[in-house]
Amino acid sequence: MTDSNDELMMETMYWWGIPTLFRCEHNKDLSNCDIALVGVPHSTGNGTTERDQHLGPRAVRHVSAGLRRVHLDFNINPWKKKKIFDLGDVALPYANNNEKCIEDITNFYKKIASENKPVVSIGGDHSITGGILQGLGCNNLEMTKGKKISFLHIDAHTDTFSQLDHFMGAKKSAAHWGAYLVDQGIIDPKTSMQIGMRGNPRTLDWLQPSYDLGYNVVTMDEFQKRGIDDVIKETLDKLGDNPVYITFDLDSLDASVAPAVSNIEPSFTGFTIDEAKLLIQSVKNKNIIGGDVVCLMPTKDQKNNITSMVAASIMFEIISVIACKQVIG
Repeated sequence: MTDSNDELMMETMYWWGIPTLFRCEHNKDLSNCDIALVGVPHSTGNGTTERDQHLGPRAVRHVSAGLRRVHLDFNINPWKKKKIFDLGDVALPYANNNEKCIEDITNFYKKIASENKPVVSIGGDHSITGGILQGLGCNNLEMTKGKKISFLHIDAHTDTFSQLDHFMGAKKSAAHWGAYLVDQGIIDPKTSMQIGMRGNPRTLDWLQPSYDLGYNVVTMDEFQKRGIDDVIKETLDKLGDNPVYITFDLDSLDASVAPAVSNIEPSFTGFTIDEAKLLIQSVKNKNIIGGDVVCLMPTKDQKNNITSMVAASIMFEIISVIACKQVIG
């Protein structure tokens, strides 16, 4: 027999026990949980050879037990405050067919929306966000009460390339979801923020599609000039009391912080981990219906799994802001 201290120590050893997200119970009973966690092992929406993003959920499950901790800034233990289940992974039997995968992802999240549960997901490439929001924002369910969803989109790229019919064969791709969710009436761009854009642009008008759609865009250069407090003030004002979804692309972080990401942007300074955490923590009193962390490339990670750990840390912050104030609709 082990005492409680021994059990606590063993639960935070990532190499021990059955790997679930943050050592949460693996349970698919949505009716009996407060917050759902999901893995989305999808990587064909990126349209490139960087397709190991489907290994992201497994990598985060591997390391996240060691990051299962209390939230000192919020003074809460989210695991005791809320009943949080790891639902497992979205089944994607047509893994090489992006459009079919997005359809399967949508159907999976429709079930979560029907139970009115906030959900935090680990991807997967960024095309998963389109599938997730098609599910959560469908049919005027209780989750949104007929309101459009507002994005807190933290990324190096806008992902609003509606001028492209496809991205290397993928239509609802990692480059398109920010546009087609607006076209479908699921996202309200005027109450949404895109923060941290700094990619290597191919054209001088690279931000124009986002502006045309109505998004509020803060480039990394503007963020550095304005300062985080001013950007947070604008973010809180724009999001208002709408249902909010947080989507966090790991390439928004500086390459020194998260080296194992798809579409890495090493030529321009990205967010520090502290800046990223503050942006997420700033919305703790908002109506957060869910969030995702995307674009982890475990096969490119360092031996200490630093990027997987960073992904788990960002996921923990999203879980914690939901646990702080869980109001849906």
